[in-house]
Amino acid sequence: MTLHLLKLCVGAESVADLRAWTRMRRSRGTGVHAHVTRMFPRRAEELLDGGSLYWVIKGQISARQKLIGVEPFVDSAGVKRCALRLDDEVIALRPRPHRAFQGWRYFDPAEAPPDLDAAATGLAEMPEELRRQLSELGLI
Repeated sequence: MTLHLLKLCVGAESVADLRAWTRMRRSRGTGVHAHVTRMFPRRAEELLDGGSLYWVIKGQISARQKLIGVEPFVDSAGVKRCALRLDDEVIALRPRPHRAFQGWRYFDPAEAPPDLDAAATGLAEMPEELRRQLSELGLI
């Protein structure tokens, strides 16, 4: 069964910011795009069965990236960590409000907002800030 993760995207102001950060990481030549976290997800098999990392940007679930690997490692200070390997493509979503939280949360696919391309006609062409405001007003 597929399962997703939900995480705050600290520092990003928009989906465009997240895409720029992803491009920057890719251009550094690291070869691997990963988000490092302290805890290893116990349900990793379900996450890798088509799961994505859903990003909360400025109080709204706004984007996702497909999870392609979950790898434990020990950092230079001897602390156990986990690299959530992500696909480079950042997929915009129909924005949905979500309160702040710490760490990451498992996210049921039934609760996930649709990709922007599949959400509604004309929504993808709308400026991101306007989509955000309309979502906050409960109009989309």
